[in-house]
Amino acid sequence: MDGTTGTPRTPLRVGLIGYGLAGSVFHAPLIAATEGLALDTVVTADPDRQRQAVAEHPGVTTVADADALFARAGGLDLIVIASPNRTHVPLARRALEAGLPVVVDKPLAATAAEAEELAALADERGLLLGVFQNRRWDNDFRTVRKLIDDGALGRVQRFESRFERWRPRPKGGWRESGDPAEIGGLLYDLGSHVVDQALHLFGPAATVYAETDVRREGAEADDDTFIAITHVSGVRSHLWVSATTAQLGPRFRVLGSEAGFVKYGLDPQEAALREGLRPTADGTAWGVEPECAWGRLGAGESPQTGGGEPVPTLPGDYPAYYAAIEEALRTGGRPPVTAAEAADALRVLEAARTSAAEGRAVRIGAGR
Repeated sequence: MDGTTGTPRTPLRVGLIGYGLAGSVFHAPLIAATEGLALDTVVTADPDRQRQAVAEHPGVTTVADADALFARAGGLDLIVIASPNRTHVPLARRALEAGLPVVVDKPLAATAAEAEELAALADERGLLLGVFQNRRWDNDFRTVRKLIDDGALGRVQRFESRFERWRPRPKGGWRESGDPAEIGGLLYDLGSHVVDQALHLFGPAATVYAETDVRREGAEADDDTFIAITHVSGVRSHLWVSATTAQLGPRFRVLGSEAGFVKYGLDPQEAALREGLRPTADGTAWGVEPECAWGRLGAGESPQTGGGEPVPTLPGDYPAYYAAIEEALRTGGRPPVTAAEAADALRVLEAARTSAAEGRAVRIGAGR
């Protein structure tokens, strides 16, 4: 609704490039659920995915390639790029040069320099350039941030974050390709999430140390990676991303001068979206988990033996991302995740890649 007149806003028309996992599970449902946005066109050359898009979003137009989408540019208000990583930079540049605001799935680019070039182009054209870092709206991350903001932990000293899976056999495809041009592997996939979260909480990195391994038979890209960040603030972040973890560790362990917080399990929103559930505006619970999954806050004891007090997990809120995008488009404000923030995370990922290759810590901004 228009805040001044109380009348419905004319929906902003969105073109979505890509209808694989990112496009079909995350972007399309969240766009469709956002008041003030309308999914207008989906780009996919796969006939099965075209049929899927129309079935899931009646009235949507499907086209086979980006050329056909940009031929319709005059009828669109926003481009969302959810195609393979190697296409992010050229497609984002093309959208901006066509005069269209753009949201790009993570990682925005392969390098911080490319991200900064896109940011400069967006600024030059006066256009929104947003990066989709949905994990800032995970239920557990929102809870951690609130505990830190409330001072419940005292001064945070160490932050541990794990995004671990047990997938002993590679699936193949571009995400697991060893070709550097594909920007595959877990460092740039799940690593984009855990690094962004750490920087969002504790500020810029001073030094980075990393270990990356290719462990599974037939795998080409890193599938078991560790990143250590020493932040300028003094906090140390230890981050794990893995497809080879037979016993999963806590999603978060945050240790402070007064208390610690430990949380197991993953935010439920991705699983819900995969199952075809959708956020609604009718008050139906979304992103909520049962009490048995809550983390625990305390000192001197293990949560596995009953130590600490359970902390209610805040609801996850992926819908907040596109609601903020819609508002930014209407008002000319900043997107919820900027290209500058993406460049900061990419500097850490680049440093991690160098560190793993050379077996040394890398100082951010000191050259390599």
